[in-house]
Amino acid sequence: MKYQKKPVVIEAFKWTADQEQLEDPEWIIKALKNGIAAFIYEGTPNVKLVIKTLEGDHIANRGDYIIQGVHGEIYPSKPDIFEETYDRVEEK
Repeated sequence: MKYQKKPVVIEAFKWTADQEQLEDPEWIIKALKNGIAAFIYEGTPNVKLVIKTLEGDHIANRGDYIIQGVHGEIYPSKPDIFEETYDRVEEK
């Protein structure tokens, strides 16, 4: 048998690691405050975002997308995989 993945709408943003990044959604700010996400090497060119998931810690680099899934889970995605997997949805 073959199966097709159901269409799912997620929230995401491209993480630039810039302190002036304007598009940080509330859910990532909440995750940072709650310790679900944290910076390492903050203030350096090698800054990373560590995200705690059920599968363990995932590390996001500059340019990676940060996704909030349908159940509120947060995880990073490399840009090439994100762009192959998701299309932008116009908000209504």
